[in-house]
Amino acid sequence: MKQQPLTAHLFGSNAAQYLTSTVHSAGADLDKLMDAVAISRATRVLDLGCGAGHASYALARGGAKEVVAYDLAPAMLEVVATEAQSRGHAQIQISQGPAESLPFPDAGFDLVVTRYSAHHWLDMRRGVHEAARVLKPGGMLIVIDVISPENPLLDTVLQTVEVLRDPSHVRNYRESEWRSVLTGEGFSGTSFHRWKLSMEFAGWVARIGTSAARIEALKTVFDELPGEAREYFAVGANRSFAIDAGWLEARKAQ
Repeated sequence: MKQQPLTAHLFGSNAAQYLTSTVHSAGADLDKLMDAVAISRATRVLDLGCGAGHASYALARGGAKEVVAYDLAPAMLEVVATEAQSRGHAQIQISQGPAESLPFPDAGFDLVVTRYSAHHWLDMRRGVHEAARVLKPGGMLIVIDVISPENPLLDTVLQTVEVLRDPSHVRNYRESEWRSVLTGEGFSGTSFHRWKLSMEFAGWVARIGTSAARIEALKTVFDELPGEAREYFAVGANRSFAIDAGWLEARKAQ
């Protein structure tokens, strides 16, 4: 199975897990998204790679008049449609497709947000290009995702455990990679904020339905990590660990 159908299958099969996952359903970044809507006065917003819709719900609570929840997995969008109705967010509508080819006209959105999605895009640069295309001049792009360390050893470790856990994983990008792509696609004024995201091993693999063979391989990798990696990722006795999450914010040129 090719990568995009694999992504849609894996996340569609586990959509309910992502609705209830505390890693995805909570966080100060969701409160910050609400504030971003109010500060930017955005009325039409795109949630790019919406997953179970937690960013969409925050954007709706923040006062956006129209939120388009867009995702590759139809089953995820069914979850969003049902949950949005349950929460009374009539301004949320759903749309299906890949990040690299958006079915929207140029300059139609005030704000584009992507939260914990870009590491699954087959072509991150193309996804950013499409985000720039559909943004109005002066519009804002907010990227929230796991950020890979600049150190080559630590970067390799993160990519290894991510793809073992989830075969649809493409890449967690370094801050320097994000800045380069955003600048190359015409964004400016990029700001960056980083925090630690704690992961509990059993819940981490259960969310995506990691196979037993891959779980055993992950346990071996974690148990045999070099000391620098064990320290950086704060690996615990039960294989809990911590990774870097980041908020990147940039504006399209006027």
